[in-house]
Amino acid sequence: MTKDRLPVAIEAAAAAPRTRPSIYPEPFASMMAGRVKQPLGDLFGLVNFGVNLTRLAPGAVSALRHAHARQDEFIYILEGTPTLVTDAGETPLAPGMCAGFKAGTGDGHHLVNNSYAEAVYLEIGDRAPGDAATYPDDDIAAVQAPDGKWRFLHKDGTPY
Repeated sequence: MTKDRLPVAIEAAAAAPRTRPSIYPEPFASMMAGRVKQPLGDLFGLVNFGVNLTRLAPGAVSALRHAHARQDEFIYILEGTPTLVTDAGETPLAPGMCAGFKAGTGDGHHLVNNSYAEAVYLEIGDRAPGDAATYPDDDIAAVQAPDGKWRFLHKDGTPY
């Protein structure tokens, strides 16, 4: 497959996983052990939004609990029973359930797999430029540079 010849359709589970498991700086990157993302939207050349097939091993988390300033996010549970953690508390999820996270609300969210089985879900997010993310539970903040790359800072503004 080349950039000139994109697939018409694929089996999602056969998509290659991301080569870099996390863009977080340490010590946060290591906390993403047990999470595997298989980018799907990129395979079709999608640029306005991203789609990942994500797998969480037992005990794994989807991300640090975070909230985006400009990016809407949506998840749809395919397998397993992860727990959604938001500012409102914990919500058990099951296959067929979904959740959405509107940009700019400040409501931090992530999934935790407290079960003994793998959890599998689709995550969809827009790619609004100039995004930023806050992390209510950790000493980290993220800002998106004009080139689309993320810069991570301590909450006092010093870089990682």
